[in-house]
Amino acid sequence: MSLPVKTQMKIWSAVAVAFLGLMWLLGDVILPFVLGAGIAYLLDPIADWFEKHGLSRAASVSIITVAGLVVFVVAILLVIPTLVEQTANLFAAIPDLARDLQNFLTARFPSLVDADSTIRKSLASLGSMISSRGAELLEGAMGSVSGIVNIVMLLVIVPVVSFYLLLDWDRLVGRIDELLPRDHAPVIRQIARDIDATLSGFVRGQGTVCLLLGIYYCIGLALVGLDFGLVVGALAGLLTFIPYIGAMVGGVLAIGLAMFQFWGDWTMIGLVAAIFFSGQFLEGNVLTPNLVGSSVGLHPVWLLLALSVFGSLFGFVGMLVAVPVAAVIGVIVRFVTGQYMEGQLYQGQQALKRDAREVAEQLRGTDDL
Repeated sequence: MSLPVKTQMKIWSAVAVAFLGLMWLLGDVILPFVLGAGIAYLLDPIADWFEKHGLSRAASVSIITVAGLVVFVVAILLVIPTLVEQTANLFAAIPDLARDLQNFLTARFPSLVDADSTIRKSLASLGSMISSRGAELLEGAMGSVSGIVNIVMLLVIVPVVSFYLLLDWDRLVGRIDELLPRDHAPVIRQIARDIDATLSGFVRGQGTVCLLLGIYYCIGLALVGLDFGLVVGALAGLLTFIPYIGAMVGGVLAIGLAMFQFWGDWTMIGLVAAIFFSGQFLEGNVLTPNLVGSSVGLHPVWLLLALSVFGSLFGFVGMLVAVPVAAVIGVIVRFVTGQYMEGQLYQGQQALKRDAREVAEQLRGTDDL
């Protein structure tokens, strides 16, 4: 005999409250484990692929771990220091950029930016504020990460957690399946498959798109000699995770910097613009259709809302779990909506008439026998 609906709602509500409470109280502590679980989830298909080609699970996970460590070391030694340096230089150069913009507007629109105009004062104060706060923001971000957990422990715990979770991933999934309530196991499995399809299409697919676009933008902007091109390309690739935002922010920033650096050389400015237009063409026509799919069920507005709410409530850990939680809620809402549209509350008398016809047909079939 299954539990009453009210009792089930109480149980699942208690589980949700416990989950949110755990994030609220232990967010800093569970950060390495959340990161490790996310990495294991992302890499599980690669381990499965190796297993299908004859390797054991342990050998597959070992190969993935060694490759991941190599990539991580290369990034630490070559990429990250350059990104940090260019970011700091960009913050330091903002006052000069604001001054150049002010001179540009003064030369071409003198009536708009006279000595006492609001625009002129705003540009001067904006440049000074961003320059002074930019370094503080960067240092604060690094300091907050160090405050969440000791950076050395983070670098040690995350790979260990990822390794063991990836090694035992299939067994963990099987064990969780055994613990599902028997009456609802088929429905929960179907919802779990839908959630996995959504996360696989968005996180894995969109993550690959972000990486490829970021590399493309970085290389392209570096080849044309744009100052801070590596930072702009990396930022545009990262923000591509949120549809349309990456192209808008990265394109405006890159073309704006190009206009300051190459003013008068319209060929170079056009090349910078062409890099972003071609990147968007590749994303919309090649990368996203093949790596993400036509629809993964996560609307950009819903994703932005989830990132904002969970980031505000639970900090960095909240932002990490925002996408999975958004996918879970989205799938559940679609399931409940489907059940509602098949039910009597939505269909009204039509549902009663249909049920009556089905019963009558079954009775006629019984009489024929």
